[in-house]
Amino acid sequence: MNTRRALIFIFCTVTLDVLSLGLMIPVLPTLVLGFMDGDTAGAAEVFGVFATVWGLMQFLFSPLLGALSDRFGRRPIILISCLGLGLDYIFMALAPSLLLLFVGRVISGITAATISTAFAYIADVTKPEGRAKAFGLVGVGFGLGFVLGPAAGGLLGGMDPRLPFWVAAAGTLANAAFGWFVLPESLSPDKRMRFSWARANPVGALKLLASHTHLLGLSAVNFLGGVAHQVLPTVFVLYAGYRYGWKEEMVGLTLALVGVCSAIVQGALVGPAVSYLGERRTLILGLAFGAAGMTIYGLAPTGTLFWLGVPVMAFWGLSGPAALGLMSRLVGPSEQGQLQGANNSMMSVSSLVGPALFSLTFAYFIAQPGAAWPGAPFLLAAVLLAAAGLMAWIVTAAPRPAGPSP
Repeated sequence: MNTRRALIFIFCTVTLDVLSLGLMIPVLPTLVLGFMDGDTAGAAEVFGVFATVWGLMQFLFSPLLGALSDRFGRRPIILISCLGLGLDYIFMALAPSLLLLFVGRVISGITAATISTAFAYIADVTKPEGRAKAFGLVGVGFGLGFVLGPAAGGLLGGMDPRLPFWVAAAGTLANAAFGWFVLPESLSPDKRMRFSWARANPVGALKLLASHTHLLGLSAVNFLGGVAHQVLPTVFVLYAGYRYGWKEEMVGLTLALVGVCSAIVQGALVGPAVSYLGERRTLILGLAFGAAGMTIYGLAPTGTLFWLGVPVMAFWGLSGPAALGLMSRLVGPSEQGQLQGANNSMMSVSSLVGPALFSLTFAYFIAQPGAAWPGAPFLLAAVLLAAAGLMAWIVTAAPRPAGPSP
């Protein structure tokens, strides 16, 4: 197998998935508003439902796709999902009603759940000691997608609010065609597991995480980190405008800087950090940097000081690949899909919990008469990351059970 070529395709798949989602961010609310005859309040409620349902589909279908990939192999699941996502973007581009746009969003949530299978593919084709570095490189795809997607979506949406859907469809379908020719199967038939609905539903998949202390503890660390991560997309725009008087341009530049710094850390520093420190220390160090960065964000009285926190925060990116590397060692080849599906389900739950937690915190603390504290959401995120770091320290300090052979 040409591992390098396969990993390039997985990188492209994840990048395009996230990029396509980012393309939707500037235009989807506009389309919803158009169907609501200019009712902004009603459109906001509907868009909230769209976001919640998308996260719910991720929660429900990530374990299913992961279990299917454990049974039938990674290649067919990844390619079918890429094809389905591309066709769904065409469906959404042509949707003549709010109901059909909603249906398209539901399908998008299902087909985008293939990211868990992509991570399982990485676990198949890399040695245990190299997985954290490979996961970090794919993390670069997340960063690039979140930086470039909304920017490109805004430019394309200015021409036509449905144009980003067509561009997303073209990129995703082209990637599916590319994968048809270059992506080999990574899971040999002798390592596959019989399909079971007991494993393919979220509750059954999460049982795998509870199968022993290390997996359960590391999944809790990931969950706390996932909740903390929601603070930026939830309140940053409002926070920056309220505290620093930033306009759209400065907000966009700051988010771009966050994405670039994160991509540099995950793409260039995860491998050397894991080689030098090991996965356990890299995980804990990354969470410590994340807590420090969030503290700087919450306490910074000026925009300049906030910017100083960006490179500190970027080193949080060391923790995710290290945690995934540790977890992938604890299950066999036939369970990698189920593991990554369960992880993705946990992240979906965190994306449902985080926005409500941080938006309510921000609203409460800026409403206090004479004692507004706008940085409270970031300080809360710092506490969550500190708790995650402490949990990671305790869990990984215990003797690790002998994992299955890779």
